[in-house]
Amino acid sequence: MLVKLFGSAVYGVDAITITIEVDTPGGEIGVYIVGLPDNAVKESKDRVISAMQNTGFDRPRGRMVVNMAPADIKKAGAAYDLPIALGFLAATAQMPHEQLHEYVIMGELSLDGSVKPIKGALPIAIQTRAEKFKGLIVPKENAREAALVNNLEVFGVDHISEVIAFFNGTSDLKPVKVNTREEFYDAQSNFEIDFNDVKGQENVKRALEIAAAGGHNAILIGPPGAGKTMLAKRLPTILPPLTLHEALETTKIHSVAGKLPGNTSLVAQRPFRSPHHTISDAALVGGGGIPQPGEISLAHNGVLFLDELPEFKRSALEVMRQPMEERKVAISRARVSIEFPASFMLIASMNPCPCGYFNHPEKECSCSPLMVQRYLNKISGPLLDRIDLHVEVTPVPFSELSSKQMSENSNDVRTRVIAAREIQAKRFEAHAGTYANAQISSKLLKEICEISTVGQNLLKTAMDRLNLSARAYDRILKVSRTIADLSASPDIRPEHLAEAIQYRSLDREGWGG
Repeated sequence: MLVKLFGSAVYGVDAITITIEVDTPGGEIGVYIVGLPDNAVKESKDRVISAMQNTGFDRPRGRMVVNMAPADIKKAGAAYDLPIALGFLAATAQMPHEQLHEYVIMGELSLDGSVKPIKGALPIAIQTRAEKFKGLIVPKENAREAALVNNLEVFGVDHISEVIAFFNGTSDLKPVKVNTREEFYDAQSNFEIDFNDVKGQENVKRALEIAAAGGHNAILIGPPGAGKTMLAKRLPTILPPLTLHEALETTKIHSVAGKLPGNTSLVAQRPFRSPHHTISDAALVGGGGIPQPGEISLAHNGVLFLDELPEFKRSALEVMRQPMEERKVAISRARVSIEFPASFMLIASMNPCPCGYFNHPEKECSCSPLMVQRYLNKISGPLLDRIDLHVEVTPVPFSELSSKQMSENSNDVRTRVIAAREIQAKRFEAHAGTYANAQISSKLLKEICEISTVGQNLLKTAMDRLNLSARAYDRILKVSRTIADLSASPDIRPEHLAEAIQYRSLDREGWGG
């Protein structure tokens, strides 16, 4: 008997519905899976047959053919076990088949018939609703994630017997309900860390506030133990909260990558990704036979923190240049080309030299000038060109470390950041794709970042005296526009320019780049 049911394949951050046909045509005994399956799908026949027997059903006796269409799309992973098992049971008349075609069914099977979680439940649910299926059946651990999609019945199951009972009409299985908005808004500000945990470093906190307000990339330069990592980890606490649209977009990426924690419905806080410096090019930007999102996509709508920046492979850093400009990454393979979103804030940290104590107020640097220059030159000019703020971090004196006085908390800083972002949102209403000052194009720069004659003279003097490079000019204007927004000033005043100029350390003579 021929049985037709449906699964789904995830490509990029979207899903494609897969038709699964199971037939018993007679002939040579065996199970044959066709339709471009990978090894994990081919091996599913052994898992499925064991799960059927251990659940009290008969194994297929004759020839079984499983066709997965469209046949030109690679089917990967073990998530097709459950629909294939149900197809076997229906084709051998061990369960009814009349309603199978009304649902999309996905899940990996254990040999005892229990259902294991899958990747990409959210994009699968979105596609299921788009194609007007009656419902979606997924592992219980993925049910809350899939239930984010409204107007779709999502059923979470722990065992294949629950699915069989559901189609037999003997189950009390109920659709999973999630109050998306309530859970989302409750979790938005639930941080375990805060800016007031950091003693001193007021100048660095100010620089990170500017970075958050304008969406600027930043690099922190200072000796070991000065607090660079501690400060960077607290940046998401002062960024504007995710909108519901951004949260869904971020959740889709994490779902596809299998990075969502168990029973999580929605990513409610901006992601903070901190890969180790040994990361490969593909792991950073994405890749694989069937491309998967990399760290820059997992940091979408959040922060990518690269600690000890000069220790990263130069090739890995260079592949980030285009995604940083375009805020997306296209990965092409022989059979498929996939685009992942990659709109992230880059926050990097580094020591000023190999030993870490160049320009330290107390400890002596053991590096020669040539060693220092080589170390700084590990960061290429084009990459440095995409970093707006260069912040020098100095050690915190004991008097500040031991002080009991509390510094400003994240909520207070966040309020100012949100106000500045609202100003920018109004400014860029007519410019699609531009949301923050860091994204201002060269064409818009002249219009939006006008400065007075006094400001022009100040900027000219600074560039001459500090030996700032030409690439610093645009960056200073963008950062000064953000500083003006933080002070609710419609114009860029000389004091805004003066503050922006001090954040170009790596453009000065004696630094690398």
